[in-house]
Amino acid sequence: MFIQTESTPNPATLKFLPGQTVLEAGTADFPSAEAGEKSPLAKRIFAVNGVTGVFLGNDFVTVTKSDDVQWDHIKPAILGAVMEHYQSGQPVIGADATPASGHAEHTGEDAEVVNQIKDLLDSRVRPAVAQDGGDITFHGFDRGVVYLHMQGACAGCPSSTLTLKMGIENLLRHYIPEVTEVRPVAV
Repeated sequence: MFIQTESTPNPATLKFLPGQTVLEAGTADFPSAEAGEKSPLAKRIFAVNGVTGVFLGNDFVTVTKSDDVQWDHIKPAILGAVMEHYQSGQPVIGADATPASGHAEHTGEDAEVVNQIKDLLDSRVRPAVAQDGGDITFHGFDRGVVYLHMQGACAGCPSSTLTLKMGIENLLRHYIPEVTEVRPVAV
């Protein structure tokens, strides 16, 4: 098994590409070792000292490290954990956990606008963000303000504010006049 790695815009996050499907559908965000208990793969990666977050996508695993650890010191152990997992035959996610589909549900008078927002996020934003090892999902819409949840490499990324304001906000405002602003939300 050959696992490739890619840097992300977030220096604390590295993207691991195992060359096979990680999740069939959706994503899974494990911002702590406790949350990672639901995933045999995440649990193995969290066993590496200095790992602070694991995010699973369709064909990648994004790992976030603490600031006091260097990638050169923990990258081999993470590669070993990923390889060991795939050789074990265990599932990526335990039977009691399910990957997130992404967007929060929204009903009411703004349902048509929200569906347009979700469609643009799915077609234009999420594929680009996945290239960087993260995900951005719809969280809410209230009086022109779109609330988005950032995961994986996007969470805590130094360029995330710029991405939200200059990229996503401009895109949504261009196509959907009802949108006036985009704000991040922590879940």
